[in-house]
Amino acid sequence: MNALSASLEDYLEAIFHLISEKKVARVKDISKRLKVNYSSVTGALHSLAKRKLVNYTPYESITLTPRGKSIARDVIKRHEALRDFLTKVLLVDDELADETACKMEHAITGEVIKRFVHFMEFVEKCPRSGADWLKGFENYCSNTCYSTRECKLCLSLCLEEVKRKEAVENIISGDSEA
Repeated sequence: MNALSASLEDYLEAIFHLISEKKVARVKDISKRLKVNYSSVTGALHSLAKRKLVNYTPYESITLTPRGKSIARDVIKRHEALRDFLTKVLLVDDELADETACKMEHAITGEVIKRFVHFMEFVEKCPRSGADWLKGFENYCSNTCYSTRECKLCLSLCLEEVKRKEAVENIISGDSEA
């Protein structure tokens, strides 16, 4: 079968969320969630059923097949990684980040998503990044006059934080020689 269109991925994602939230997905709920008419939903469901991604019988609740659930989870994972990057790193407001992530999630490859996830982990763990680093970026975005003085101070504070963490780790491990 051909790769799924962005629209069909959106249907799988909507069905997954509806089942998670309401325990059931129906045409009217999908229609309301995606802001499309019933006939569009029915056409998409026929296409998804033909691909064996959903179990669909008119006037009954819709369920995802194991393969449909797997694809839906992948789409959701891409969406969340992109939304997190947009909100936590680029400091985009939630609504715009969600809307943008929805558009991007269909075009981005698995390898690039892995990089986004690894970058987010790095930002959260690296002593030169983290919340302080992101706060620095926020200050940079709102302040066009950014000098090397701020960079020197940031690096100095970062080095002190690394030394503090190293001392704590040495105490915990019993290695007082370091």
